[in-house]
Amino acid sequence: MVPPIKEVVIVGGGSAGWMAAAALSSLLAPKDMSITLIESDEIGIIGVGEATIPDILNFNQLLGIDEGEFIRETNATIKLGIEFIDWGRKGDRYIHPFSSHGVDMNGFDFHQFWLHSRAAGNTHPIDDYSLCAVAARHGKFVRPDPNPRSIRSHIRYAYHFDAALYARYLRAYAEKRGVRRIEGKIEAVIQAPETGHISEVRLENGDTVRGEVFFDCSGFRSLLLGQTLNVPYKDWSHWLPCNSAQAVPSQHSGPLLPYTRATAKSSGWQWRIPTQARVGNGHIYSREFMSDDEAASVLLAGLEGEALASPRVIRFTAGHRQQFWVKNCIAIGLSAGFLEPLESTSLYLIQEGISRFIALFPNASLPDVFRDEYNRHMQTEFEQVRDFIILHYSATERDDTPFWNYCRTMAIPESLQHKIALFREGGRAFRLNDELFSRPSWVAVFLGQNIVPKACDPVVAALPAQEVLASVESMRRAMIEAARNMPTHEEFLSQFRKTEVA
Repeated sequence: MVPPIKEVVIVGGGSAGWMAAAALSSLLAPKDMSITLIESDEIGIIGVGEATIPDILNFNQLLGIDEGEFIRETNATIKLGIEFIDWGRKGDRYIHPFSSHGVDMNGFDFHQFWLHSRAAGNTHPIDDYSLCAVAARHGKFVRPDPNPRSIRSHIRYAYHFDAALYARYLRAYAEKRGVRRIEGKIEAVIQAPETGHISEVRLENGDTVRGEVFFDCSGFRSLLLGQTLNVPYKDWSHWLPCNSAQAVPSQHSGPLLPYTRATAKSSGWQWRIPTQARVGNGHIYSREFMSDDEAASVLLAGLEGEALASPRVIRFTAGHRQQFWVKNCIAIGLSAGFLEPLESTSLYLIQEGISRFIALFPNASLPDVFRDEYNRHMQTEFEQVRDFIILHYSATERDDTPFWNYCRTMAIPESLQHKIALFREGGRAFRLNDELFSRPSWVAVFLGQNIVPKACDPVVAALPAQEVLASVESMRRAMIEAARNMPTHEEFLSQFRKTEVA
């Protein structure tokens, strides 16, 4: 009988390392499996403030985390979606919300009715029919109503939080459950000569740490999977040309907004992520089209509050390792790949990597079929997220800079070409292979960036236009009324803030 895995080593901390440690320790007791995490305080983490998507709630639920404690300890705020400014054309703005648009009727997608209502004079954008988008613009939030008949049941949300505080919070969680943390830098990675598996790592102080399974959470260095096992990197920069970021925190300049903002710039875009203590800002850009100095100037000029530090430069290449699990090593986070933070998918891909490993949890023989399934799944996840992010760049009409001319005219993957063609012809959008982004997300970006179908569904088109218009307008008003009756975002957060001790 093949024995179970008894020793797991995680190389690297940060969000990836501590998410892995927390998830594994929540499922297995120390007597069943030892978990050791190696990190060095001398090696900084990339995290500059995280924006997430609703799947983070599932991860917290897996860990049994209390939401109030989580909000308080990570300086979290609520996120209802992302506002995009100047992406389709300069002057455009739309929200990609977490909730659906309206309510599907008689088996037909709501956006088909919205398309038909335009013929009767409807000029309201599609996000006016999303409760999350309307609440975001009003600065409101309330938790979803469990009653499916309530309009508030349509609310879906995620968080913004401080990445360093998040890692610290998960570290405390994991250590409480028996995870052993070792402070130190790795000097050498030792492989078993007969199999090539990683057998141990040696630290600068001479200590060695043995393991049966190693998680590479070493960031862009990819110390184990990339440098030791020599797994090549699949470069997607021809589709995602941004390769640098500069990040800086700033002071608040107004109320806490319950959404992320992504503003297109001349050679990239700028993010705005509000946490309770400060605002995280960053400028993603391509060095082929803009210098670092110019990028820093653009970033600082776009701040709404006073900068609290100097901009920090981050280099990257969009893409992923050709395999994610090789021999006894699984790469999680930046060591596995990076697709830039435009749709806040970085933590999701970490979470998915951990969850898929747990779903396949092997015994000590590490069956090849498990590795193959893991690699197939993770490659599909990366490719599907890749296509959604490329859409934002390729679906632009901007021709005011060389960068946007490149994005507008570049060849795109056939998988994305197919999705665009389906929608352009008749508003068809389908969720393939249980992909992360569902139909409402694709519809939000298609319509937000001016990809409007040539016609709506023929069955819907046969309905009286004025009746459809009245029905759609009634739904829009219901969204406004529901948002108006919600507490403000800040009122919701106030119940979780730390109280001062006299």
